[in-house]
Amino acid sequence: MTLATAAPLARPCVVCIPARNEEERLPILLASLAQQEGLSAEAPLRVVILANNCTDGTVPAIRALEDAGALASLTLRVIEAALEGTEAHVGTARRMALDAGAAWLEAEGAPDGILLTTDADARLPADWVAANLRALRAADVVGGRLVIDADGGADPRLAELHARIERYWAGVRRLEDILDPPPHDPAPRHGDHTGASLAVPVALYRAVGGLPPLPCGEDNALVSLLRESGARLRHCPDVRVMVSARHQGRVSGGMATEMARRGRVLDGEPYLLPEAAHWQGLILRRAALRRAFHLAGSARAEACARLGLGPDACAALETCPNDIAFVERADRILESRSAPARECPLDRALADLDALALSLREAA
Repeated sequence: MTLATAAPLARPCVVCIPARNEEERLPILLASLAQQEGLSAEAPLRVVILANNCTDGTVPAIRALEDAGALASLTLRVIEAALEGTEAHVGTARRMALDAGAAWLEAEGAPDGILLTTDADARLPADWVAANLRALRAADVVGGRLVIDADGGADPRLAELHARIERYWAGVRRLEDILDPPPHDPAPRHGDHTGASLAVPVALYRAVGGLPPLPCGEDNALVSLLRESGARLRHCPDVRVMVSARHQGRVSGGMATEMARRGRVLDGEPYLLPEAAHWQGLILRRAALRRAFHLAGSARAEACARLGLGPDACAALETCPNDIAFVERADRILESRSAPARECPLDRALADLDALALSLREAA
């Protein structure tokens, strides 16, 4: 499908990008956005860039692309911000970008429009926007799969480690499919819902109060708010994003921190992950909470009590609009009282997950 023949985008949307000192990577992202399916000079894609405390040529690099006509299929709004003190971090920048995008759509009479966010060092396939919009037909929020972009220089040992880690998380999802499959997020699915690829309607974003401006984990915090409001989160395998494999990032605890950790594993550091029994217990607890929601009166109260939720907690959960919200809010209460998950080395964790899945299938 070419840009000339691709169907126009089904819903108005805006891509919201926080960027700090990204003069090298941001042009790659913008080039991939300019090549999205369904765009043209007559039907451009809205893009907000929040240039946060940039001391390099990030903004001049954007202007150079515009002057060269490389971004004709985009309508850009670049906001330069000088964040100070405790607000100088990606959470503030991403919230400002999303808020600006929401205001843009609302001002143009599109309150049903879609906010998409990604990272300034990402690279997007040509169907990223269209795939998000398709997935939103049967969901309220869409997370995109993270694919590590090695830029042609991947260490084979590191690629193998990436594959083993992905096998682990696929094994966790396999347990969920056996014990408590989510009807709104059927297999096949991935497990990612980060700021590198999120899509959410403006109205829903506003309803939960917007993205929490945290220095790290702001994306997961937004997803938690959305799920606690009852939103259906879809991990659609058709939505994917190539994320940078660099070890020096712009935020502690982000993707670059994880890439640095994996690099240390090649030098002998163990890669520890929760044991299979942790996930089995968590999935079964959430399944029991889901069943409790569909009970009424004293039956629900008794089921909640057996799970460790007292009368006050049950009363607070009465306002949940559906079982998604009930499970998320109740599980947050129970998780706060739980002991930390026991961890073990990656290879043992993989073997335990495989063995547990096999035993559960044989017992079914």
